[in-house]
Amino acid sequence: METDSLKKSKETLYKKLEDIFERCGERAAHYDANNLFFQDDFVELKEAGYLLMSVPLEYGGYGMNMSETMALTRKLAYHAAPTALGLNMHVYWTGLISDLHRSGDNSLDWVLEEAGKGKVFAAGHGESGNDSPMLYSKCVAKKVEGGYRFNGHKMFGSLTPVWDFLGFHGQDNSDPDNPMIIHAFMPRSTQNFEIKKTWNDVLGMRATHSDDTILNDVFVPDEYIVRKVPTGFKGVDQFILGIFAWALLGFSNVYFGLAQRMVDIVLEKLPSKSSISLGRPSMAYNGLIQYDVADMILELESIAPHLNTIVEDWSKGKDYGDAWGIKIVAAKCHACEGSWRIADKAMDVMGGSGIIRKSGFERFFRDARLAKIHPANSYLAREIMAKGMLGLDLDLKPR
Repeated sequence: METDSLKKSKETLYKKLEDIFERCGERAAHYDANNLFFQDDFVELKEAGYLLMSVPLEYGGYGMNMSETMALTRKLAYHAAPTALGLNMHVYWTGLISDLHRSGDNSLDWVLEEAGKGKVFAAGHGESGNDSPMLYSKCVAKKVEGGYRFNGHKMFGSLTPVWDFLGFHGQDNSDPDNPMIIHAFMPRSTQNFEIKKTWNDVLGMRATHSDDTILNDVFVPDEYIVRKVPTGFKGVDQFILGIFAWALLGFSNVYFGLAQRMVDIVLEKLPSKSSISLGRPSMAYNGLIQYDVADMILELESIAPHLNTIVEDWSKGKDYGDAWGIKIVAAKCHACEGSWRIADKAMDVMGGSGIIRKSGFERFFRDARLAKIHPANSYLAREIMAKGMLGLDLDLKPR
């Protein structure tokens, strides 16, 4: 039950964020054009309390559940999708660990304590050639006295310029018959890692600065080793499932918020697009364009209830058992693929004006294309859904 004081505190945050989100949108084109990290956005949002929204009250946060958190993620993405995407990497750590805390698992409460003090957490799970992210790893983990040493190459490290802790995983193959995935948090002060700048002039989401991180025999002490689980789907516990839920549903809300923005632009601009041959006031009267607009609305109207329902069910602790994995990847697949279809049709409708940089639309289009690449991508998502529903062993080799 929310107290009046908490309600008022949240309302104050919402009001502050409305203006900040607008300013984030105004800066987005500059960040993109100049390959800059969203530094001013980060400072404003951090000072306002955005990074604390899912942190429990006792650790200085707002105690928001997934449903409340994702609503703000979507609103920020409407104005500045790269900023929302980058900060989702911090938010998904605090969100899933808050869920564990509420369930009685206090093993990672130190993360919430550090987040409450202003520390920033990022994710280092991406690896080239690893098409089963989180479940396996090409990063080698070796047990040594007092902790583990890691050697590997991590990709897509959003928040690279500002993180204080990098959450990542490696694989311990010391027992070939029982390989284990080792999950760890690496403090920024750790020795023997390097940042490889790879993000300049990427297709989209440039402001996330998702550079690579190279682990060169990095030592992480036992206090920062947070999970040791078997490889594959058999190692999915509440911690791993929570990562998938908060990360994938966060991605989904980011790209859905961006799709909403693109549709609104089309609806605003289309009535002023003239036609020399229609004999009507604008291209809005073209029947085929109306068909595409209707298709975009159909996509929006189908994604929203699906995504909202899964997020709300997670927030309420609904028990889907093993089917939660299917529910999560299905929602992500639907939201991200549908959002891209919206973006693609929107560009068709905008025509030549849409590809001009100063219009801003080509930036939205480039950002939107990355939706399908985030895990679980279209291939893995369909494999999980089909095998899960058919009762097939997801870990059986060969796949």
